[in-house]
Amino acid sequence: MAFAIVLFWALGAYNRLMRLRSAVAQAFGSFDAHMVRMVALLGEFNAAHTVQRALLVDGVDQDLAALQGATTQLSACLAVVRARPLSVDGVAALTAARVVLRDTWQVATRGTDAAPGDEAPAASNVWHLRWDEHVQQNEQAARVFNDAVGQYNEAIAQFPASVLARVFGFKPARALEALQ
Repeated sequence: MAFAIVLFWALGAYNRLMRLRSAVAQAFGSFDAHMVRMVALLGEFNAAHTVQRALLVDGVDQDLAALQGATTQLSACLAVVRARPLSVDGVAALTAARVVLRDTWQVATRGTDAAPGDEAPAASNVWHLRWDEHVQQNEQAARVFNDAVGQYNEAIAQFPASVLARVFGFKPARALEALQ
């Protein structure tokens, strides 16, 4: 009878850990969808400024090229974490890529502002508004992911489920760092 109780408890604990692991993957899926939209926004921004690049100073052109590089880096990190959302190293690289992208965006868009009275500031403001909207959505999705990671990490650390987690190879996950 005791063996049956332990067996059913272990099965229930294992299923709980699997549900929490799945919740982390689902939360990352939502975050990933928002980040893919951010990458699309950056593609639109790059396309809109391709024509203007010939007229821009070299420094601004370099800033836009750096933004494209940061976007590529972010896309690569997203692909890695998409395959393994519980990967500590992958999430760390994704966090770093997000920071690089944010900083590069600020530098690259600094050169897109025009003099007062021009129509360009209105266009620039639209890009900044769209960026800010995406950042807010991404941060909300990151909080949901981080909550799922926190619940998962708590569950694998609690005794006696921690013994089961160790036996089945459940490892702690890493949360995304907030950018704001």
